[in-house]
Amino acid sequence: MDKLYAIGVDMGGTNTVIGLVDRRGNIPVRSAVGTVDYSTGESYVAALGNAINELITQNNFAGKVTGIGMGVPNGNMNDGTVEKAANIPWAKSTVVPLAAMISEKTGLPCKLTNDANAAALGEMTYGAAKGLKDFIVITLGTGLGSGIVAGGQLIVGHDGFAGELGHTRTVRHNGRLCGCGRTGCLETYASATGVARTAREFLELYPERETLLRNITARPITSKNVYEAARSGDAMAVEIFEFTGRILGGALADFIAFSSPKAIILFGGLAHAGNFLLDPLRKAMAKNVLSIYEGKTEITVSRLNDAEAAVLGASALAWEA
Repeated sequence: MDKLYAIGVDMGGTNTVIGLVDRRGNIPVRSAVGTVDYSTGESYVAALGNAINELITQNNFAGKVTGIGMGVPNGNMNDGTVEKAANIPWAKSTVVPLAAMISEKTGLPCKLTNDANAAALGEMTYGAAKGLKDFIVITLGTGLGSGIVAGGQLIVGHDGFAGELGHTRTVRHNGRLCGCGRTGCLETYASATGVARTAREFLELYPERETLLRNITARPITSKNVYEAARSGDAMAVEIFEFTGRILGGALADFIAFSSPKAIILFGGLAHAGNFLLDPLRKAMAKNVLSIYEGKTEITVSRLNDAEAAVLGASALAWEA
């Protein structure tokens, strides 16, 4: 009998979301467990495996599931491991063979990769990259992630960790300190966190300028605050997005020279800034791209629902599991 469903698992920093996904990308059943509520990989796997098994049996899907796909922090697709994931207590300083452990617990084949690669697979299976063989997905969230597909194949490298474009371009020499330990990485400028950092810098650099952003005192400024101010016509907020777009657009011109993608798909909360970000981005990319690539790469925003995309992307792995 043809398998009708796949299990998609999105391991977040706080919770792990589980979804049963059909081939059209519908998610009829969901479940969740905590991610950081456990002291060991074994206890996490026991909880996740039980949740998956219950989701299948309680909804009468036994025998109809092809396998499990997981999007996880620091996931190594080659080895099926989670390696030194800083925000996961039970994987912070070790290598956990998570795919093999989940497979043993559930009796289903399991594959995993990192969240940005999962997003790329989700776009190729269900979203804006359907039918494309050469594209890049850029995830613009707390950090900047990337999933690169060339010739229809996800690029993961010999060690499973290829494609960290957020850390490949030193935007500013002696620039902002990055979580990776280096300075000036693209991620520190072109991400939700980067936009918030730019806002704080602008407020300090231009103390005489009036801006709605000065009214935010109860909590640290966020990229959402900057977007809301830009929508209200705030000049400084608009300039913050222009600054961010110029940096990201220049970096995308470099990425085009690397893999000549048909499309670059932007995903994540910051991508919803729309033309505040996209207009300066496209202008900077056009200015910096090599002439042989001019006009060949489309910049687009993901059409997948943010709340479902991570589970859909992970499930795309399971159809091959």
